[in-house]
Amino acid sequence: MDSQDKQGFFANLRYDAPSSIVVFLVAMPLCLGIALASGAPLFSGIIAGIVGGIVVGSLSGSALGVSGPAAGLAVIIVSAINDLGSFEALLLAVVFSGIIQIALGFLRAGVIGYYFPTAVIRGMLSGIGVFIILKQIPHAFGYDRDPVGDFSFLQVDGENTISGILNMLNFISPGALIIAAISMAILILWEKPFISRLGFTKIIKGPLVAVLAGIGLNVYFADMPEFALKQDQLVALPIAGSFGGFMDLLTKPDFSQITNPQIYIVALTIAVVGSIETLLSVEAADKLDPQKRVTPTNRELKAQGVGNLISGLLGGLPVTQVIVRSSVNVQTGGRTKASAIMHGVLLFVCALSIPKLLNLIPFSSLASILIVVGFKLAKPALFKEMYSRGFSQFVPFVVTILGIVFIDLLMGIALGMIVAIFHILWNNYKTPYFFEAKDYRPGEPIRIRLAEDVSFLNKAGVLRTLKHIPDHSTVIIDASNTRSVHIDVLEIIDDYKANAETKGIELILEGFDKLGTYDDPVKQVSKVVGSDSKNKVA
Repeated sequence: MDSQDKQGFFANLRYDAPSSIVVFLVAMPLCLGIALASGAPLFSGIIAGIVGGIVVGSLSGSALGVSGPAAGLAVIIVSAINDLGSFEALLLAVVFSGIIQIALGFLRAGVIGYYFPTAVIRGMLSGIGVFIILKQIPHAFGYDRDPVGDFSFLQVDGENTISGILNMLNFISPGALIIAAISMAILILWEKPFISRLGFTKIIKGPLVAVLAGIGLNVYFADMPEFALKQDQLVALPIAGSFGGFMDLLTKPDFSQITNPQIYIVALTIAVVGSIETLLSVEAADKLDPQKRVTPTNRELKAQGVGNLISGLLGGLPVTQVIVRSSVNVQTGGRTKASAIMHGVLLFVCALSIPKLLNLIPFSSLASILIVVGFKLAKPALFKEMYSRGFSQFVPFVVTILGIVFIDLLMGIALGMIVAIFHILWNNYKTPYFFEAKDYRPGEPIRIRLAEDVSFLNKAGVLRTLKHIPDHSTVIIDASNTRSVHIDVLEIIDDYKANAETKGIELILEGFDKLGTYDDPVKQVSKVVGSDSKNKVA
């Protein structure tokens, strides 16, 4: 932690400390749930959360990002454990994935994160918000067959998100539902002006009060058979008992598998997918940041790489920056990365010292917190704002949301990107030039002014335009304000020049002598359209 970070740590401690407690409360069941969904030992999720908080948090340049085990990697981990034959072999792959990520950071691969459109990033945030709400509704009603950390439409319990909600109606737990309702009421009231203006609410956050109320009600209902919660409706943190017991829960990588080529394939897969998810979360967290700080993405990849290296050596799952915990950090008033670091410390200390108390926390109470988080990520006002920006923004936004809700996070992002890229291609197809139709008079020359940069993406548009020029016309292709034209487009113009005479078309080329191209700025232009500023073909 550099001097600036230390200064910020102490200056913002009164904001970061309360926020870290809430992030810890949300992270703990997610760490356990993701481990369960991944087919890995439960404690491996806690280790990943600790490493993500303390190690990655310390090395990262992200002010509000929180790292830990990611639901997006769960399917990959399940498959990898089966393919490699053991969890210990997977840990070796996690170690090498960290080394690959460190290399990606030094190769400046973090720039990839800047190429995701805002519409897709906002769609990701809203999609996650909608998905959190749908996933947490069954837990609020006391139906906990699907792990809290399962964030795929097709669930590990054999159901899907929609069927899980419908099936919960057959398993409603009155005690869990009461706890969820009271927790939700606390969270809503805590943000009302008559309570939020009270000084103690700056230190004691609503989610903490909701969790404490949930613990109290769980204990109170214990002697009431109709309201008592079952063990699978409560957090189930492995009990270490002592530091020695904690160390006994750690698993070592199987280094005997170091010559197995499958290890490196899995490592590369984890590194690439984890890096993409991290960069997406970085972009999203930066957009949520009230101070609009920009995270150095190459440094983030290096931090994640070190985190995965250490997590794998200690027996933990792969780590990435994760948007759910990051958004909780933002919404609860976190100011600096101290909140992420302290949440990791809390995971370690509490797992070591008070696991029995933590195991009294009802999932229904935590579900209320996550539902509120989800609503803030997917506010109706955001949908209205994106609609007002036009279909070029609204369609990728909605497609991303639908992909996340009905498939998974990465596929939703991919679908949103495909739609956004298609829109770019369509625009390039339509507008590689400027032609003022309203100013055109029959019999006058047709002047086509090329755009500032004409790439190979514009080939279709140029071809379409030239194809529809009537015979016996005078056509001026004006490149006076153009900086560069791709060689493919120049060849199209050259072919048209050769064909123009057969159609009685008089073709005049202006401004091509000063152009650069994407290949050889002088040679290619001279070769294709000649070196004169005006090239007339009759």
